[in-house]
Amino acid sequence: MDFAASAVNNARPLIPGRNEALRRPRSGRRNRRKKAQPAELQQLKIDKLGRRGDGIAGIDGRPIYVPFALPGEQVEAEVRGERGVLTSILSPAENRVVPPCPHFGTCGGCAVQHLADGDVGVWKHGLVAAALARSNIDVTVDDMVIAHGEGRRRATLHVERHHGAHRIGFMEARRHHLHPIDHCPILTPALENVVELSADLAGAVAAWNGTLHLQWTATERGLDCDIHGGGSVDYERQVAIADRAAALDLARVSMDGDIVVERRQPLLRMGNAMVSPPPGAFLQATTAGENALSDMVAAHVRGCRAIADLFCGVGPFALRLAAKARILAADSDAAAAAALINAVNHTQKLKPVDAVVRDLFRDPLLVPELKDFDAVIFDPPRAGAKAQAEALSDCDVPIIVGVSCDPGTFARDAAILTAGGYVLERVTPVDQFRYAAHVEIVGLFRRP
Repeated sequence: MDFAASAVNNARPLIPGRNEALRRPRSGRRNRRKKAQPAELQQLKIDKLGRRGDGIAGIDGRPIYVPFALPGEQVEAEVRGERGVLTSILSPAENRVVPPCPHFGTCGGCAVQHLADGDVGVWKHGLVAAALARSNIDVTVDDMVIAHGEGRRRATLHVERHHGAHRIGFMEARRHHLHPIDHCPILTPALENVVELSADLAGAVAAWNGTLHLQWTATERGLDCDIHGGGSVDYERQVAIADRAAALDLARVSMDGDIVVERRQPLLRMGNAMVSPPPGAFLQATTAGENALSDMVAAHVRGCRAIADLFCGVGPFALRLAAKARILAADSDAAAAAALINAVNHTQKLKPVDAVVRDLFRDPLLVPELKDFDAVIFDPPRAGAKAQAEALSDCDVPIIVGVSCDPGTFARDAAILTAGGYVLERVTPVDQFRYAAHVEIVGLFRRP
């Protein structure tokens, strides 16, 4: 039974266009090996959602992962190994909704547009609680904080060129194939026309083959774009890009991190400071998300006068906290640290801020370097901060605030700190990634 027939028979809103997208065969040697194992059409009862948003059923004690199926549903799927391809929904869940985007299911950007918003928050809350439980950490997880705001202020679009024609979009779900899109509903209004802008700007990058990657950032003074994959920049290409940037009123365009044209300095407000992030710099996905995380961190370190901000990036925490506390900011990204200090130098009435470039994965700050601080904040990439957490576990810093975008690595690092004597007093999940499987976490650790 296909999705169209299932939708009619069950009178439920299902997922348009998914059946053909998921049935397309993959190319390559790996796919030929998989074909040796035939798919088996089976009826499954979905028990729960996995951490990537897949429905999980159990057969003979082993999990079967079925993308786009929801807990409580009876479904039919083609099962091969531990993966199932959804073919029809025999008994839809009550919380199944119509996906707001027609590209959902093929585009790899979103995981749970078919799940009611309230239940998305419950699911993500459960991911955090489950990760902590697996690490034997007994703590009550706060209610989910929703921080979608106006939408995501960052997006990376891919542009393929074939015989002079462009295809623009995001990568398909679980595949390295581009899925063309005409719009994306989860982006901030400033990026509403990002597909058309990408096509126009890619046209100025002449004589390239393959795929361009355009990383867009919406700032307070216009759009910033960093282009990857186009090769070197000669004079003619620089002139063409500058002309398109002027015609499209872009603030800045870079190629592989090198600025080609800057018509206006792209700026983001962080506290009382205005920061010009380097091309391609890491930022929180939404402005609302950054504000929510910063407010929580500030509340946890209120009254502290000396704070270390580790994995500081361009300074979303440091620049806000510097209004009342002396800050040591550390990050491996030299350009981000330079942007932070530049913002400090152009902002009045801040306490001293020292920024150091340091690889905290290989060279974490140690006890002698942290003994004079009232609080330490760490906000690492998805891999977590294992080495730094191990160093912190030996410290007597009264307060540690951990910020993370991965429940698993947060729980691992939290276990290291609690084994060292810290108490995890509070954990708050923050959802700034609408329809995605990601969730931010803020944890407050205190030395008794």
